[in-house]
Amino acid sequence: MPPQTPSAIKTLYLSLVLTIVLAAILMAGTIWIGSRAETENGWVRHTLAVRFQLANVLMLTQRAESSQRGFLLTGHGIYEDAYTASTAALPASLNELAKLIVDNPRQVDDVGKLKARIAEKLREMGDTIAQRKADGKAYTLADASIGEGRALMADIRSLVSGMQTEEDRLLTERQSRARTLGLLLDWGAGLTFVLICAIGTLVGYFTRRSFTEMATARDQLAYKNQELVEQITRREEAESQLRQSQKMEAVGQLTGGIAHDFNNMLGVIAGSLDLMQRRLDKSDFRIERFIDAAKKASERAAALTHRLLAFARRQPLEPKPVDLNRMIAGMSDLLRSTLGEQIRIEAVSAAGLWMTNVDAHQLESALLNIAINGRDAMPDGGKLTIETANSYLDDAYAKRHAEVAPGQYAMVAITDTGAGMPPEVARRAFDPFFTTKPTGKGTGLGLSQVYGFVKQSHGHIKIYSEIGAGTTIKLYLPRLAGPVETIERPAAQPVVAGKREDVILVVEDDPSMRQLTVDSLSELGYSVLDSDGAVNALAILDKRPDVKLLFTDVVMPEVNGKKLADEALKRRPDLKVIFTTGYTQNAVVHGGVLDAGVNFISKPFALDQLAAKVRAVLDGRASERG
Repeated sequence: MPPQTPSAIKTLYLSLVLTIVLAAILMAGTIWIGSRAETENGWVRHTLAVRFQLANVLMLTQRAESSQRGFLLTGHGIYEDAYTASTAALPASLNELAKLIVDNPRQVDDVGKLKARIAEKLREMGDTIAQRKADGKAYTLADASIGEGRALMADIRSLVSGMQTEEDRLLTERQSRARTLGLLLDWGAGLTFVLICAIGTLVGYFTRRSFTEMATARDQLAYKNQELVEQITRREEAESQLRQSQKMEAVGQLTGGIAHDFNNMLGVIAGSLDLMQRRLDKSDFRIERFIDAAKKASERAAALTHRLLAFARRQPLEPKPVDLNRMIAGMSDLLRSTLGEQIRIEAVSAAGLWMTNVDAHQLESALLNIAINGRDAMPDGGKLTIETANSYLDDAYAKRHAEVAPGQYAMVAITDTGAGMPPEVARRAFDPFFTTKPTGKGTGLGLSQVYGFVKQSHGHIKIYSEIGAGTTIKLYLPRLAGPVETIERPAAQPVVAGKREDVILVVEDDPSMRQLTVDSLSELGYSVLDSDGAVNALAILDKRPDVKLLFTDVVMPEVNGKKLADEALKRRPDLKVIFTTGYTQNAVVHGGVLDAGVNFISKPFALDQLAAKVRAVLDGRASERG
C-alpha cells in the first residue's frame, strides 16, 4: 500500500472519531436503557410489595374481626389473644404501606381513608369486646353493633380492592415498559458490540500507519515540556516576588505606624529639650512643664515598645497559677471605674473552673483592653458580660485553626452589646496599627497586644461578631496540670450515631460554618438539609414534613434564629429546635435573644458534643442550655 497522504490521515482520523462518537452514544444509550430497565423492574417489585402489604392489612383486619366474633360467641381467651395479636400488627403494616405508596398522591389519600376506617373498625370491635367482658354470659350477639361493623368492613374491603386495582394497572404498565426496555437493551448491546469491533479494526489499522507521526509528536511533546518547565520556573519566581512584596507591604505598615508614633514622641522630647536649653541659657528655670512633657513622651514610647514586644511574642512573662474567677472578681472595681456608669457589667463564673498558668498582670491588661474596646463600641451605653467556662478544643477544631493545640482550656469570654463588626474588620482586628477609631482615639495596638500575649501563653483567641448584635472575644488559656486540678474531664464517650430517617435542617448564614455543621451531622448518620436564612428555611419546612429537628444559628441578618424558631413552631408544633452561636450562652440568654431552658450548644463544638446534644434532643431527653 502506498504511503498515506496527510489528507488521507486526516480522513482516517475523522472516520475514527465519528465511529468512536457513535459507539459512545450507543454505549451510553445502552447503559441508560439498562438503568431504566432496572428502574422499571424495581417499580414492578415495588408494586408487588404494595399488593402484599394491602393483602396483609386486609388479612389482619379480617382475622381481627373473626377473632372478635369468636370471642363474642364463646368468651374464650384464645380468640381474644388472636384478636390482640392481629390489632397489634396492624399499625406497623399500615405504616409500611404508607411508606411504599408515598410517591402516589391518589394512593396516599386512599391510605388515609383506609387508616381512618380501620381505626373506626378497631374502636367498634374494642367496644363490643369490652361489653362482652362486662356482661359475661348474659351478652348476646344482638347486643353488638353488627350493622356498623359490617358497613365498616365493607368500606375497608372496597378501599383495599380499589387500591389493588390501581396497583394492578401500574403493574401492567411497568411490566410492559420493562419488556420494551429489555428488548431495546438487547438491540443496543448488539449494535454496540458491532461498533466496538469496527473501532478495534480501525485502531489496529491506524496504529500501523501512525508510528512516524507518534515519534514526531513525542519529540514535540518533549520540547513543549521543556517550555512548560521554564514557564513554571518563571511563575514560581513571580510568586516569590509577590510574596516578598506582600511581606514588605506588611512590614511597611508596621514600620510606618511605629515611625509615626515614635516621631511624635521624639518630637515632644527633642522639642522639650530644646526649649529647656533656651530657657536655661536665659537663666529661666521655669522648665517643669517641658520636663513633664518629655517624661510622658518617654513613658508612651516605653509602653509602645512593650506592646510591640507583646505582639511579636517577645515580652518577658512571669507565668503563675491563676484562678480566672478570682481574678475577674478582683477586677470588678477597676472595670466599673474604667468603663463608666453607662456600661452595665455582668460576671458569670463557672463552678469548678480549671486553673491556668499565665502572667496575671498581662492577663489583667488584656482583659482591660478588650473591655475598653467593648465600651468604645457602646457610646450610648450597654452591657458587658464576662463569662468563664471549662472548654475542650478537639482535633477537628485544631485542624481548622493554625497554632491551636487540641486539649483542655480555661475560657474567658467578653461580650458587648455594641454595633458589632463586619467580617472584613473582624478579620483584621488583630493586625498592628489597624483601627476603625478616629485619629487620636486609638493606636491599633490594643487587640494585637492581646493576640500576642495569648499566643505567647500557648493559648487561642477567637472573635465572634455580627452587625447590630455586638461582639464576643473568647480567650482560651491552657489548663494547668498538676495537684491544683479540682475536676476531671469526663472520660470520652462513644460518639452517638444518628439515623437516616431523622432529618435535620441546618440554618446558618456563614457558609463555612454551615458546611462544617452539615458535614458533621452527615458523618454522624443523619439526613441533613441546609439553608442560609429564615425565608428559605421556612419554605423547606413547608415542603418537607419529615424534618424532625431545626438546628439554627441565633444571630443572623434580617431574621434571627429565635424569630425563625417561633414561626417554625407555629407551623410545626412537634418540631425540635437546637440553637447555636459563637456568643456565650449567658450573653445571649440574658440579652433577651433566647428564653431560659432552650436547647443550646455553643460554638465551637466538638463532634462528640454535637452528637450527644442532637441525640438527646431528638430522644426528648434534653431541654436545657449546654
